[in-house]
Amino acid sequence: MPVTTPPVRLLSPHAAAHLMNAAHKLLAEYGSATDPKLFDALDEAVTWLDAEVADVFRPDFAADGLFVVRGLEIDDSVLPPTPLHWSSAGDAGALWDMALLLITRLIGRPIAWQGQQNGRAVNNIVPAPGHEHEQTGASSTALLSPHTEDAFHPQRAHMLLLFCMRNHDRVATTASSVRHLPVSAEDMAHLARPVVPILPDDAYTSLPDFTGEPPAVRTLWESPDGLTLRFDPAYTPLDMADEQYREAYGRLETGLAQVSADLVLEPGDVLLLDNDVVVHGRVPFKARYDGTDRWLKRSLARIPGRLSRHISEQDEHGYGQAVIEW
Repeated sequence: MPVTTPPVRLLSPHAAAHLMNAAHKLLAEYGSATDPKLFDALDEAVTWLDAEVADVFRPDFAADGLFVVRGLEIDDSVLPPTPLHWSSAGDAGALWDMALLLITRLIGRPIAWQGQQNGRAVNNIVPAPGHEHEQTGASSTALLSPHTEDAFHPQRAHMLLLFCMRNHDRVATTASSVRHLPVSAEDMAHLARPVVPILPDDAYTSLPDFTGEPPAVRTLWESPDGLTLRFDPAYTPLDMADEQYREAYGRLETGLAQVSADLVLEPGDVLLLDNDVVVHGRVPFKARYDGTDRWLKRSLARIPGRLSRHISEQDEHGYGQAVIEW
């Protein structure tokens, strides 16, 4: 089985400067990625970018389901310290928020969640004291299990973007493409059945009171583009499933681990992942909480008209969690 190795696309110095000039312009006008008026301006702002920027970031994945764009430069000496928690980040790195939102708007519509990081379109992914062993982006000591981003929700993003601000310890992001697996017909038949739910993860600090039953969901199905998955073992109550389903799920989990690659992002790298094809995670590391820990920024995009989701998802309630889309 092939390992999920991401192609690397290079952004020329000219194109990188063009993108950052546009980001500077947005920052001067709006000051923060939380300004609601910014999102009305993004449609026009992406027209400021030249064709090379659009070409480099265009999603064209084939079986890999991911790629890295390299060429943006970050001077660590002028960055603020890595925040100790997303809630204390404020507008730290606001210029890069603007750049990431421009990239996100190039490939789709930015989205956020009301119950996560106060509905911000750009999230700060940093290790947080007291969260070391969780299955969330705030963890560190624990292996962050491979998963589909926001797998519990039918309106989850089609695209996940991770922008590296700081990574002194070369902490690896893991990634696996389901299209690199030889899934048997028998396992496909089991995992295409809606048997168990996927529950909201612990990153959602604000979930509405919701009394509906958790919907059973499909793990695998064929979309017009190929094999597609929805996977989050840490939040999937497999004890509710029959033995054949659990065994098939276990083989899928093992297969994804076998094709997994460790991706060490450098400052300025942008990792783009197809959230319908690739599961991602993170290796364990020891956080110091001294301002030099790993720091990523994350954004999410939905692609209008994409037909990758199973039709049955239209009936799901999403646990009452509202998506914000611009």
